[in-house]
Amino acid sequence: MTEGRKGLLFGAAAYVMWGLFPLYWPWVRPAGALEILAHRVVWSLVVVIAILAVQRNWRWIRELLHQPGRLALMALGAILIATNWGVYIWGVNHGEVVETSLGYFINPLVTVLLGVLVLREHLRPVQWAAVGLGAVSVLVLAVDYGHPPWIALTLAFSFGSYGLIKKHVGAPASHSLTVETATLLIPSLVYLGFLAADGRSSFGHSGVAQAVLLVGAGVVTAVPLLFFAGAARRLPLVTLGLLQYVTPVMQFAFGVLVFHEPMPALRLMGFALVWVALIVLSVDMVRYQRTAREVQRQRGVEISATSPV
Repeated sequence: MTEGRKGLLFGAAAYVMWGLFPLYWPWVRPAGALEILAHRVVWSLVVVIAILAVQRNWRWIRELLHQPGRLALMALGAILIATNWGVYIWGVNHGEVVETSLGYFINPLVTVLLGVLVLREHLRPVQWAAVGLGAVSVLVLAVDYGHPPWIALTLAFSFGSYGLIKKHVGAPASHSLTVETATLLIPSLVYLGFLAADGRSSFGHSGVAQAVLLVGAGVVTAVPLLFFAGAARRLPLVTLGLLQYVTPVMQFAFGVLVFHEPMPALRLMGFALVWVALIVLSVDMVRYQRTAREVQRQRGVEISATSPV
């Protein structure tokens, strides 16, 4: 099997697993969103430490401890990803699967916007058009919901900001997940201890299956990240960027077809505007990458033609 095909399989596996999350978190009830989040942090750390132990990969920890600025950024990333996880779990378990999918549909548009606001990047006109369509879609959905789609916006901006930090830090998935969950470990254990002392912990009191699913939250967090890391090493960014839409498409389908969430005409119109914006953004991205590769190829030919070797 070629490396490219392996990358496609790894990427598809990662995004399909993330797309299945709306089916997983309702099974963990009656635990609340914060309890599920705390267990997800604790067991994710256990899983990733087990992976590092198998790999015997510890040297990076010592190096990271001598880089306080990088460590602080990763701690900030922990807060952002915890916010993203918590809001997503709450949304799914409160019957807002469709709106959570919207968050990941508009995330690429938010990422482009953050590139302008934070990194001072310059957008091409087509990219501005896509961002504009995304903004109009949010306004349409705000009219439909009667309020801004806060769940979707929180998911999109928290994950977009987290992506910026990840880009700046440049750490492998297993390293960043280790630091993030370690950062959140003490607050998570304190909260779980408080629930247990108050008699409100569901762990161990709602059946074996529910306890296993809470522990499994660590596995379902770590495994897709490892598949994604494998895909990122083997696939062009354009291919990886197009694959990311698998997750929100699955989430949207689950929300409408499985959980039977309402989809009135105005809401559908808002989602349609988002989809058009994403098509515009994706087509522009593919064309830009093709042009860049062609320019690079031509320059390579010129260099070869003039090379004395």
